[in-house]
Amino acid sequence: MYEPIRTKSVHSTMAGPPSDFPHRTREEELDIQLAGHLAALLAVTDELRGLTPSTDLDAAATRLAEQVTRLRGGRTPVRASLTVRQPATLHERAHALAGRALVVAASRADTAAAILAAERMDAHAAATELTTTA
Repeated sequence: MYEPIRTKSVHSTMAGPPSDFPHRTREEELDIQLAGHLAALLAVTDELRGLTPSTDLDAAATRLAEQVTRLRGGRTPVRASLTVRQPATLHERAHALAGRALVVAASRADTAAAILAAERMDAHAAATELTTTA
C-alpha cells in the first residue's frame, strides 16, 4: 500500500559523515555540568561574603574556586561582584545550587566535589534557618 522511500533523508545528507563534528564523552559532559553548578555556587558564595564576611565563606570560596579550576582544565572561574540581596535568599539559592552539584558529582563519582557540595548544603541550610528565625 505504501511506496518505499527511494531517496536519502535530507537530515543524513546535510550532516555528512558522523566524524564531521566533535563528540564529548559522558564524563566530559558531566565535568562541564559540575563545573557550571560549582561556579554558580561560587558566585553566590562571593555575594554572601560581601554581605556577611566570615572565614567559613572565605574557605568555601577558595575550595569552590579550586574545584572549578580543576574541572575546567586550569581555567580560573570568574568571581562575582556584590549585588544587593537578602542573605536568606542567597543562602536558599546556594543550598539549591549545592544540591545540583552534589547530584552531578555523585553521578560522576567525584568524591572531592561531592563532599564539598554536601558540606555547603549543610552550611547554607543552617544559615537559612538562622536568618529566617532571626
